[in-house]
Amino acid sequence: MDKQTTNRTAPAEVAAEAFQALQLPRHLTLAGLIAIVAARRRRRIEIEATGILNGTSICGLWLSTESREIILHAVTDSVLHRQQFILHELGHMILRHDELGVSQNYAASLFPNLDGEMVARALARSSFVDDMEAAAETLADLLAAAIRDSALEPKSFEQVFG
Repeated sequence: MDKQTTNRTAPAEVAAEAFQALQLPRHLTLAGLIAIVAARRRRRIEIEATGILNGTSICGLWLSTESREIILHAVTDSVLHRQQFILHELGHMILRHDELGVSQNYAASLFPNLDGEMVARALARSSFVDDMEAAAETLADLLAAAIRDSALEPKSFEQVFG
């Protein structure tokens, strides 16, 4: 038996089940995945690099509003790091982690100029030690592997030779 209690599912299992449920196409790109998640969430997804996160322990941040999903990530020259930051936040979206979180009143007291509900959802994911973070990171790894494997897979004859 794993270290999880019997009534909880291990983060790796949660991530694997969510990945399988996505039923992703054989040829997957980051842009294609973003479109899939946006359709599932019924909101557009905006992604922006921000220097505010550089030098902090947080590489990415997801803010959800009624009309859009916003992913902020640390500035990096590495395409792979950027992709992993984004995939991690997409993992939170896929796993519906916005439905869990800290008190809106507490969040509003910390950041009075921002919407308490939005801050509460972001703060709920501030530590890598909890199960939600582990599940989101594991799902991000599975998504990265799917994108990588899609890029390595030979394309059809028509795509190669026109």
